[in-house]
Amino acid sequence: MTSTTIAYRVGWLIDGTGNPAAQNRIIIINGNCIQAILECHDPHPSGLTIVDMSDCTVFPTLIDSHVHLVMSGTTEPSVRQEQLNSNYTDRRKTIAEHLRQHLACGVLAVRDGGDYRGDTLRYKRDMAAHPLNVVTIASPGRARHAPGRYGKLIGISVEAGMTLTQSAFGTDKQRDHLKLVNSGLNSLTQFGVETLPQFTEDELAAAVAAARKRGQPTMVHANGNLPVKLAVDAGCDSIEHGFFMGRENMHRMADKGVVWVPTAVTMKAYSDYLKDQGHRSDPSFAEVSRKNLNHQLEQIGTAKRLGLTLAVGTDAGSPGVHHGRSLKAEIQLFVSAGFSVEEAIRCASRNGALLMGLPERGKISPGMRADFLAVKASPEHVPDALHQIVHRVVNGRTIDLDIPC
Repeated sequence: MTSTTIAYRVGWLIDGTGNPAAQNRIIIINGNCIQAILECHDPHPSGLTIVDMSDCTVFPTLIDSHVHLVMSGTTEPSVRQEQLNSNYTDRRKTIAEHLRQHLACGVLAVRDGGDYRGDTLRYKRDMAAHPLNVVTIASPGRARHAPGRYGKLIGISVEAGMTLTQSAFGTDKQRDHLKLVNSGLNSLTQFGVETLPQFTEDELAAAVAAARKRGQPTMVHANGNLPVKLAVDAGCDSIEHGFFMGRENMHRMADKGVVWVPTAVTMKAYSDYLKDQGHRSDPSFAEVSRKNLNHQLEQIGTAKRLGLTLAVGTDAGSPGVHHGRSLKAEIQLFVSAGFSVEEAIRCASRNGALLMGLPERGKISPGMRADFLAVKASPEHVPDALHQIVHRVVNGRTIDLDIPC
């Protein structure tokens, strides 16, 4: 064994595969790589330094598969407007603070959903903005939406005289993934209302094909049956939100290997806010949000039974959806929808890693990058204990932070 080899004795191990937690394991790390996982009674090298975490459950570091790093989760309109109108220097500070919040909560990779100036992509390229450079960012730059339709906060509309593909690849060519908007927002005033698609299947398919040639996956904001159907048939890689998309679309997504990122916590946040604060027009709007949430949880349960691949994403930066700590609430919602804790952790680790193109992440097994978290709780209580992480190992290094999640 080399001097860079260290071992961790853990009480329970959730490995990121979705399988039931294993008890009493020793994780051996060499450098930044997991070398072996042993049962405690197995023979192991003499002279090995063993860190005792036998009162902890260990699981992979987490991934939030849908965030907006330039915005905070504040519900104060004046603060949100100030963030939108700020200059890049200020927004860079905002992004850095949100990454710190993710790190505090064990989120070591985030998949951004776009911003209208492309500042998250600019930040990623600006290495001077990364004092720690610990949290991995994937960014689309600016999303594309149809003229006059929803999407101004997260991107730009297709310019006059241009096709969707021409607009998408005229700028932001070095993006990590392409973000397209193919519906409106989920209604908070009327239950189950669907908006029309923003693009045709042919327009979407051309953009998806162009992105694929450049090695860029495509994430599509889509709610409702037809907007989701068109995006899936066009060959997109993931559907974001997917409220009221229906069972047939889930079958279609499962068959085509399209990943679903449900962001159910947005409706919980809206419902909680409106219930607590009231609404200037109609107090029943909080109930609409609650009904939207319950319907989404039903869809999540159906998707699990159909074998659809899901990744946990929060839409952090939406009102009431805070960076880092909202992932705990989304994982809890997955469990309430019928996922086991281990399955929910897989959706928040391995599935997100594969969606982001990080095959060496999201699973605790030999040959994988050494990334994991520990909480002092048994496996069934892990979701409730995510704000109390006692140990972080990132790329083989211990990172202990004295900051709350």
